[in-house]
Amino acid sequence: MPQSLSIVWFRQDLRIHDNPALNAAAEYDALLPIYILDDVNAAHWAMGGASRAWLHHSLTALNQSLDGRLQLFVGDARDIIARLLEEQQVDAIFWNRCYEPWRVQRDILIKQDLMGHGVTSRSFNASLLWEPWDVAKKDGTPYRVFTPFYQRGCRQAQPPRQPLAPPPRLRYHDVESDFAQPLDALGLLSTHLDWHQMLCNQWQIGESGADDQLEQFCDDRLVEYKLARDFPAIDATSRLSPHLHFGEISPHQLWHRIEHIASQAQSEGPAHFLREIAWREFSYHLLYHFPQLPEDNFNPRFDGFEWRKDDAALALWQQGNTGFPIVDAGLRELWQTGYMHNRVRMIVASFLIKNLLIHWRSGADWFWDCLVDADLANNSASWQWCAGSGADAAPYFRIFNPVLQSEKFDAEGHYLLRYCPELGGLPARLRHQPWQASEAQLQAAGIRLGIDYPKPMVDLKITRERALRRFKALA
Repeated sequence: MPQSLSIVWFRQDLRIHDNPALNAAAEYDALLPIYILDDVNAAHWAMGGASRAWLHHSLTALNQSLDGRLQLFVGDARDIIARLLEEQQVDAIFWNRCYEPWRVQRDILIKQDLMGHGVTSRSFNASLLWEPWDVAKKDGTPYRVFTPFYQRGCRQAQPPRQPLAPPPRLRYHDVESDFAQPLDALGLLSTHLDWHQMLCNQWQIGESGADDQLEQFCDDRLVEYKLARDFPAIDATSRLSPHLHFGEISPHQLWHRIEHIASQAQSEGPAHFLREIAWREFSYHLLYHFPQLPEDNFNPRFDGFEWRKDDAALALWQQGNTGFPIVDAGLRELWQTGYMHNRVRMIVASFLIKNLLIHWRSGADWFWDCLVDADLANNSASWQWCAGSGADAAPYFRIFNPVLQSEKFDAEGHYLLRYCPELGGLPARLRHQPWQASEAQLQAAGIRLGIDYPKPMVDLKITRERALRRFKALA
């Protein structure tokens, strides 16, 4: 009898453990693991530079786990799969679901194509704890506010399934496709080699790196997570978001590991972290039910809002040259590491949206290009939340004062000095607002404002009042 052949199509699930599609494909006589770089249908939301660099190294790690048998392709996934069906005698194709609008539509068409060829196909949930269509209000409509989503929707739904063990054995298809590509041909690494090397040196990319990161977090930081997570100088957060985004670890692995610890813990840290995982679920819930979330205001009242078009101001913000140390430190951290502390993300977003009155989409675009955890659902929902235009949004009058935030959450300026070392000669209290230093203090610190460190680009009080007037007009 001829051997049966299955394809497992890796996407945002670059791991061996807890991978339902891989487990299903492994039941066939021979397995063909593939990855398709398909940005054709993503349009504006094709992967940014930081994500592409991470992907390069994550695919390298996955290929090693698959004994070097991962085959790579570039192009429209629908066309690639059609060509594979012509080239190979394929019996079944399995993949894990994604929830971006263009991927949902593409996958529907691919399933129709496969049905026409008589090829078995099946998709699985490997990226979310609860499918967006399984959590709904009593009237069947989607949730728009997080707390009832979590307490009445998620907590009363079926508990998340247990993580799956990897297949006990993988038997690979020996024939390589004629149009498979080597990894370098995917062009994932930026021509700015120093930049992507600087980013990737900050991380242990791949499934084993995700496992190690989870172990370190649980052992060293989880208990104090709720209390310490707002202080950017402290290594208190999980730093699991890029691993979770690329599927190097699954939310089910996280959930059950943390829930077990929460059941025995005396602190609120583990339970609070579970709530943060649920925020990710809420973002995907919104993206699935409201697919225009990345482009359009969730609250249509904001459609008439008068945003400022100021490319010069946007560039200063992107480069971390605003003259406000906590804002500049955050944006320099982003550029140097592909990451930004969550508290600081809210501060820099508030500054762009409220103090500069620049559209939230400009900030979302920059984060999309520079974050290694750039996730369409989280990125879109979070920027709209900060703008006040999103679901469960921050009220319009919530405008973060970057000086007060810096003084509260980085009192000694340790985080500031990590990314703005030029401020190191100033007393701690002046590191948050160097423009308040006397000429003698600046001289002693070796700082010339406007040369060694920028002067404040705006007046915080004036821009706050301007923002309040404009946002209040919408209320």
